[in-house]
Amino acid sequence: MKVSREQAERNREKVVDAASRLFRARGVEGVGIGEVMRECGLTHGGFYNQFESKEALAAEACATSLARGAAKWRRLSAEDGPDAITADYLSARNRDAPETGCALIALGPDAARKGGPLATAFREGFEDLTAALQNAGIADRDAALARMAQLVGTMVLARAVDDPALSAELLAANRRALGVEA
Repeated sequence: MKVSREQAERNREKVVDAASRLFRARGVEGVGIGEVMRECGLTHGGFYNQFESKEALAAEACATSLARGAAKWRRLSAEDGPDAITADYLSARNRDAPETGCALIALGPDAARKGGPLATAFREGFEDLTAALQNAGIADRDAALARMAQLVGTMVLARAVDDPALSAELLAANRRALGVEA
């Protein structure tokens, strides 16, 4: 049965969204194409009608996730400035939901190891998020880059430590260090 162009586009979006969630939760290597397609209710065979490779899907999922993150940061900062971004990012909610959290945290190691289109999508998304910080009021590029490193590094550590109290302490200490109420 032939699928309409509109349905094919909806299916592609479903695949990218599912891959984005799964890749952020478990990394690119921790997820198979069959699992992504099952998550969408589609067959494994249909994957190659939509994507050249798993690497192409990973790059598109990364780009989509980071673009959505930058749009969210722009909305938050329009309402409450850069501190709203920091408070939202360094939250227990973000820490506890890697599948919906920032792709920089989850896909950074994959982008560094794999290079290619995933690394390009990662860099472009990183630049977009950095620009969102600059537009939010951290106009100095050095300060925006330092804020990015502190946000991402804090969240990596807060997720990695196996002590909930230490994790919460990391989040609170860095919110205070960045001038945001803990």
